[in-house]
Amino acid sequence: MRVIEPPTAKPYLCVMSAIHLTEAAAARVAVIATRQGGVPAILRLSVEGGGCAGFQYRFGLETDIAPEDLTTETSGVKLVVDPVSLDLLEGSEVDFVESLGGASFQVRNPNAASGCGCGTSFSV
Repeated sequence: MRVIEPPTAKPYLCVMSAIHLTEAAAARVAVIATRQGGVPAILRLSVEGGGCAGFQYRFGLETDIAPEDLTTETSGVKLVVDPVSLDLLEGSEVDFVESLGGASFQVRNPNAASGCGCGTSFSV
């Protein structure tokens, strides 16, 4: 997590507000973390090159937060994003959606110009 030290104040954590983690997504991460032996409820979201549209989302549980990571928190669950991915994710919402076809984490990304049919990759 990045620490910013203003000249006249004590250090404080740089908290990201550019991405929103919904209550449904936070609840699902908490369940997964509990099932994996009580690991910290920290969800990492990153963007990688690949997929049929150029970029793809990567989700994973973390046990540590890197110094350069930016974080946001919903109901005790942290979402962490690296600075490079944040440029492509700013303004996004991370949700967990259940339907007859299955359940998945979904990213509503206003920066995505188009996406692929599978819903896991996008272009800008």
